[in-house]
Amino acid sequence: MGVPEELVATPARRAFIELHCHTSASFDSLANPLAVAQAAASRGLTHLAITDHDRIDAALRLRDAAPPELTIIIGEEVKTADGDLIAVFLREVVPPGMSAVETIAAVREQGGLVGVPHPFDRMRGFGRKSGTSLESVAHLVDWVEAYNARVIGGSANEKAAKFAREQGLPGVSASDSHTVMEVGVTYNIVNGDPGTPEGLLASLLGVDFVPGRASFYVRAWTPLAKIVQSLRGNGRRRAQDPTGEMR
Repeated sequence: MGVPEELVATPARRAFIELHCHTSASFDSLANPLAVAQAAASRGLTHLAITDHDRIDAALRLRDAAPPELTIIIGEEVKTADGDLIAVFLREVVPPGMSAVETIAAVREQGGLVGVPHPFDRMRGFGRKSGTSLESVAHLVDWVEAYNARVIGGSANEKAAKFAREQGLPGVSASDSHTVMEVGVTYNIVNGDPGTPEGLLASLLGVDFVPGRASFYVRAWTPLAKIVQSLRGNGRRRAQDPTGEMR
């Protein structure tokens, strides 16, 4: 995959950021963390949030190991009792299993930001099992994934974009990558420096994104990754682990 033309020779004030990306630290990915970072840099991304499921150890390691032109943001996709949330700018792992409101409060205590991933996905949508409405927490979050490259359901992205507009929230795109091939398949274009919580919030006020989709062939690796990771003893985490280190 080459560097998209729009990422070449752009003004320094512009940044290209991915806010939802998985590595082999996740229970459903086999993507080598360093390979993910190298792919992101080679494809023109300037900022990459590593958001493994319920852990941050790979993100912490990559912060210093990534190519110098790529800023790694420490993130996590947290499985709450109400659905998944994306947390970024973390210092410590946020344990899964709490309510969405409790989870957001825990992220705020660290000075972090919160987004809602794939809110209307028919398999992974927010409140699908708990019945908690997305409207009830909209005022507590910082953005909504208006476009997710892995979303299931033909109208899910359209509903998410509409919800973001109605709630006055920034609508971002996310590759939700679980393989190296997917990194940067969609990305966000912002002005300013999104490398701090304040900078990201400011830059998202004028966010634009370039959509793209992962092939079904690539996404078919996810079930295989779950089997391999389970055999390795890296299944989905359900109990609190205050260190975020690999078990």
